[in-house]
Order: sequence, then C-alpha cells, then structure tokens
Amino acid sequence: MNNKITNVVIAGGGTAGWITAALLNKVLGNVINITLVESDQIGTIGVGEASIPPISHLNGALGINEHEFINATQATIKLGIEFENWREQNHKYMHAFGSIGKDFPFCEFHHFWLKAKQQNHAPDLWDFSVNYQAAKAGKFAHLRNLPNTQLPGLHYAYHFDATLYAKLLKKLAQQRGVKRVEGKIKSVQQCQQSGDIQALTLESGSVIKGDLFIDCTGLSALLIEKTLNTGFEDWSHWLPCDSAVAVQSESANEPVPYTRSIAQNAGWQWQIPLQHRVGNGLVFSSRYLTDDEAKQQLLANLPGKAITEPRVIRFKTGRRRLQWHKNVVAIGLSSGFLEPLESTSIHLIQTAAIRLIKLFPHNGIKHSQVTTYNLQSKTEIERIRDFIILHYKLTTRTDSAFWRQCQQMSIPETLQQKITLFKQTGKLIREDDELFAEPAWQQVMIGQGLEADDYHPLANALTDEQLLALFSDLKALINHTVEQLPSHSEFLSRMKNN
Repeated sequence: MNNKITNVVIAGGGTAGWITAALLNKVLGNVINITLVESDQIGTIGVGEASIPPISHLNGALGINEHEFINATQATIKLGIEFENWREQNHKYMHAFGSIGKDFPFCEFHHFWLKAKQQNHAPDLWDFSVNYQAAKAGKFAHLRNLPNTQLPGLHYAYHFDATLYAKLLKKLAQQRGVKRVEGKIKSVQQCQQSGDIQALTLESGSVIKGDLFIDCTGLSALLIEKTLNTGFEDWSHWLPCDSAVAVQSESANEPVPYTRSIAQNAGWQWQIPLQHRVGNGLVFSSRYLTDDEAKQQLLANLPGKAITEPRVIRFKTGRRRLQWHKNVVAIGLSSGFLEPLESTSIHLIQTAAIRLIKLFPHNGIKHSQVTTYNLQSKTEIERIRDFIILHYKLTTRTDSAFWRQCQQMSIPETLQQKITLFKQTGKLIREDDELFAEPAWQQVMIGQGLEADDYHPLANALTDEQLLALFSDLKALINHTVEQLPSHSEFLSRMKNN
C-alpha cells in the first residue's frame, strides 16, 4: 500500500490558507502538489490587522521584501501596543517590543530598576525602552543597534490590511504552482475503515481528492470539528469576551507607530492605523453588553468618520483538543481562538505551518509525528493564553461587573506560578521557548501594578552612584538616538516613493 503524501488539499483561503499554501509551496513545492479550495462567496474575518516582529521572518522566507509588502498592504510600522484604562481609568502603559535597558550576565536590567524603586529613586521603566520612546515620538527608521554600543535597536512589526496581504500571498503562491479551485464545499468523503478524509465534493460537482487535508475554514472548522469531531477545550471562564464588532474609519491624523488597546466597561477597543484608514473594533462580553450597545460604544469612540458598516463577530475562546487528527491539520481559527489582544493570530498560523513543514509526513502519517505536533501546538497556545489572561487578572478596576469578574476569577496554575515568582523574587523565567520573552511579561506585570517584593542579588554589585550613572547614561543615549530618527510618516513616504 502506498502511503506517500503527494497531494495536499487546503480547505479555505484567507490569511491562514494562503500563508500555509505559500510556505508549503516554497519549501516542499518540488515534492508535493498543493490545491487550495476557496469560494469568493464566503467572506473571511479579515479584521486582524496587527502583527508581531516574527512576521518579518515569514515575509523573508517567502521572498517578499519590505518595500513590496508595505506598499501592497497599506502597512504602517508597529513598535508596541499601548494599553489604556486596563489597570485603572486614565492609566496608560505600553508593551513595547524589544529589550529594556542593558542586561547583565545572569541578571536582567529590570532587577536594577527594582532595586532603585525600593529605594524610591527609580525613573520610569519605559525611559529605557528605545521602542517606547520612538513610538511615543512618532518616529521610525531601521535601527539595528544603538549607535556606538552593543545594545539592540528597534524591534518592529506592522499594521496592515489582512485582505490585501492574503491577495499578495495568493498571487505569489499561484505564480509558484499552487492550484486554486473556486467553489463551496458541499460534502466531505471519509474512508469507512480509517475515518481519514479522502475527498471534498464541491457544489459544482467537482471532487478534490487528497492525501493530507489542511483545515483553514476559520471558526466553522469544517474538517477538524464538523467532520472529525475532535472536541473543543473552552477557555471562556478565563477569557470572558465572546464577541467583537469591527468597523473601519477615516484617518484623522498621521498614523502612529503603535496599536492602541483601550479598555471599556465590558471589554476593550482596538485602534490600528493603516496608511489609508484606521481599523477599529470592540471586543466584548455579550453577558454585559448587547450588540447594539457595543456598536454604539464603538461608533462613539472612533478617531474619524466610519467608512464601513459595523459587523458583529461571534467567537469562543479555546482550542481544538487536537490540531492534527487523522489526516487533517487545522491551521488558523479552525484550530482555536485567542482574542487579538496581543496580535498573535497571524503568528500562530505562521508557526503552525512551519511546524507542519518540520514534521511533514512524506512517507505516510506516523503517530509520533502527530503526537509531537499536537503537544507543541498545545504548549504554544497555552503560554500565549496565559499572557493574555494576565492583562485581565491584574486589573484594579472595580467600576463594572465585567472588570470585577476578571479581578476575582481563578487562573491557570501555570500563570499563577509566574505571577507568584515575580511577586516574591522579581524573577521571570521563559519556558518552552514561549513566544513572549521576559521584557514582555515585565512590562505587563509592572504596567498593571504588580510590585515585586525582591530583586536579584546581583543588582547589589552596583553602588547607588553607579546605578544612577547607568540610568542617566542609558536615558541620554536613548533620547539622543530617538531625536535623530525621521518621523514615521517620513519613513512611509520614502517607502512609497522608492
């Protein structure tokens, strides 16, 4: 019996389908045939317009240069996410990408800052983030290192039009040999003995056979759930938002190089500035807010005139119990859903496709491959889940039932351990190569008001005078560097004109 995997069928297009198709084709295009089935009649969610820095690796792997990407997707630069009203009303902090200050062997910079804070002479932590200072100054340039130092420069991602990005990937993948079939899937044919999927039958009557099927059908999860009944692990007791309303608006001002996340009474609002418009949305809990109330709240807080009708999206936060089951791999929203608070949706598509490439079953599907894939997927999304829950749990807001619920809820043990370790020792440990590194956790914990009781003893290696000199020198270096940078708008203008 020939178990070779030669024909791969991707069910669904959108960002998930075309990222997966483009990556598989780029790496394995010489040994497999890839067919993507999508229907122009089925809309994609397409509201995820913010990303995190690893997207540059994805574009690089696909041979998409930055100039082409920015112009094709109306992209702007993203240096971090500013959280407004999350800790309490009228309070702001930022999860800025990149490092903070200057790390020492075995001891991160924030321990020196914690020591100074205990002595009541610590400056603002974000004084030592070049990303934060550039973001708030509205500046950007490619800065690999701070001048005349070994310190890293700016780490950045993008805001972009997800629909335009899918079109770019689609064009690229089709030029390189991915076959696209237009049509709605009418039924799914399974092997009676194994339960594996054998073919997709379209409404047109066409039959698309395959050896391996990739489910990119979004929240409907047509193959992994509706056909294979994989099961779903519900996380709504930790992440109570279950709805979003999205609308696009005109740009009233120059685009800032960061995302705004503005906490409201029953959820939070995003503002994502693109070159040609602003993406807006309100993620909320239907337990505390009706759809009409959500629409009114969003429309009352837009940065410019609405240019689309608000649309409501329902979701359930959680994950499929198995991302790979039988001969189906779920990638994108079909594999699970985390709200877009930290812009991780596209990254999870990227890592899932790369994981599949690394474990690709060219000589037939082996149990060990499937088990490894599912374990890695589970660990990855649970670490991201914990990071998102952190923002809600550490609120001090008591002005609405929603925020009181968040403050009082139980949380996963893995997250409680991280919080307790930081509270007692000031330490944070990055586990299992998780996505968010120590500076990300530090900024959210400190930004939300969690105070550490202690710091690493190595921070005592510097005298108070040396510590103040370190702070002063770093602050001066960062401020001087940011002053020299061109504005974000100047950078985008150069990209357009080159």
